[in-house]
Amino acid sequence: MRKVTLLLVIAIGFGLLSGGPRPAIAAGGAEYEHQEWTFNGIFGRFDRAALRRGHQVYREVCSACHGLKRIAYRNLMDIGFSEEEAKEIAAEATVTDGPNDEGEMFDRSGKLSDRFVSPFPNDQAARYSNNGALPPDLSLIVKARKGGADYLYSLMTGYADEAPEGMEMMDGMSYNRAFPGHQIAMPQPLYEDLIEYEDGTPASVEQQAKDVTTFLAWAAEPELEARKSLGLKVLLFMILLTAMLYAVKRRVWSKLH
Repeated sequence: MRKVTLLLVIAIGFGLLSGGPRPAIAAGGAEYEHQEWTFNGIFGRFDRAALRRGHQVYREVCSACHGLKRIAYRNLMDIGFSEEEAKEIAAEATVTDGPNDEGEMFDRSGKLSDRFVSPFPNDQAARYSNNGALPPDLSLIVKARKGGADYLYSLMTGYADEAPEGMEMMDGMSYNRAFPGHQIAMPQPLYEDLIEYEDGTPASVEQQAKDVTTFLAWAAEPELEARKSLGLKVLLFMILLTAMLYAVKRRVWSKLH
């Protein structure tokens, strides 16, 4: 019984600490490698500097086609942005609101309470602007794709100017070794020194890909750090409780011998 209880304690603790089963390294013809992420593991935490850089990559590159509708501008304060910085970022967005007193919709600047504004008003407009392809919302992309952060990083660094010999590419498609089937409608999004990081970090393709992947991993699971912290507390409490119950059991049964 004692062993069963201890196993249950460990299972509960690790259930709160882990982010679920680890994804496969390769699937559906995709080729991608495992990367070291600061947010992996029991004690994993998000790198705040990487999150800020990743937000910059998303804002200057990805947001032209991809939304982030599950994240509000106020959430940026959770990853190190000041309230004023978050307000400035929100104010750059144009939000359709209303109706007003005359029953008409109107545009206004974004507020902290608004969610990230999508680049297109609807899916039809998004498809029309992207030759029929629908750019997915990135709020849960890290959780939605098998391979998670490893896959996303490999996707953004997996482009090649030409397909391997013997492979015929369809019109408007780009070759990507990490994408299942290796033909993707999204053109290569990242290039060397495409952006100028606010903190002066060299903006290699790999650095940009790693930073934006970290940001999107946070967007998909913003409660990760709180959950892991709670998991550690529960695990320690349950271990202590088990030890106390075992001591009480020894004391009670010792009087019956």
